[in-house]
Amino acid sequence: MGKIIAVANQKGGVGKSTTVINLSAYLGSRGFKVLCVDSDPQGNTTTGFGIKKMEVTASTYDVITGKKRLQEAVLDTGFENVSIVPATEGLAGAEIELAGFDNRVNRLKMQLLTCKADYDYILIDCPPALGTITINGLVACDTIIVPMLAEFYALEGLSQLVNTIKIVKTNFNPAIEIEGILFTMFDSRLNVANDVVAEVEKYFPDKVFETKIPRNVRLSEAPSYGKPVMYYDKSSKGAESYELLGHEILGEERVLPKKKRRGIFSFKKNDKKESSQG
Repeated sequence: MGKIIAVANQKGGVGKSTTVINLSAYLGSRGFKVLCVDSDPQGNTTTGFGIKKMEVTASTYDVITGKKRLQEAVLDTGFENVSIVPATEGLAGAEIELAGFDNRVNRLKMQLLTCKADYDYILIDCPPALGTITINGLVACDTIIVPMLAEFYALEGLSQLVNTIKIVKTNFNPAIEIEGILFTMFDSRLNVANDVVAEVEKYFPDKVFETKIPRNVRLSEAPSYGKPVMYYDKSSKGAESYELLGHEILGEERVLPKKKRRGIFSFKKNDKKESSQG
């Protein structure tokens, strides 16, 4: 059975879609079969893979409202081993429609159960809100990646999200766990950034990813070309950082070579695929 990971934070602009796109692309390049579920009405993950929303005939909206089976909405992204259930603006109205549905928080879960065995990883891009659609993602997932900025106000948002996760765990999904907290747009030169990381590590020991995603021009440019950053500029810091995150997700230990070169790493393996470099 595949592993379902929700990428969630009710704050916008923290890199949820960027993380889904680039982590999926890396896992796919390693030979894992990956499905992205874009459940954000903004559809940034959809456009980030170069898919034109005007040409989408079946979307997450159709899946979550029961108008289509999930398999009918899956599209090939054109990138190795990565498929997507795209999102369009119509998803914005789903919150109101779902209010009248029975089991409205389980609808995505029931759809994903029909195809979970077909994928190694399913990544859900949740919208920047703690509404019904995000709750569907949390109920459906096995673990959660929480992208966040290393800023003071981000701590308040993290606290609210953790409370929501506790409610979901108690009432709907007892197996849910935090995969990790991922700092994005990170600048280690800023004292406040390092202070926020230390504060989060104090309350969530062993839950903060060692990898920090830096601000990177190539990472910002890649979506406008409809490509994950590793296909846009593999040697960039953005591509390197998501490669390292991928190794953490796979449980691989980084071993730096004696002469470090950007993008060149070796790893101790404990997953089913052969180790790769770069």
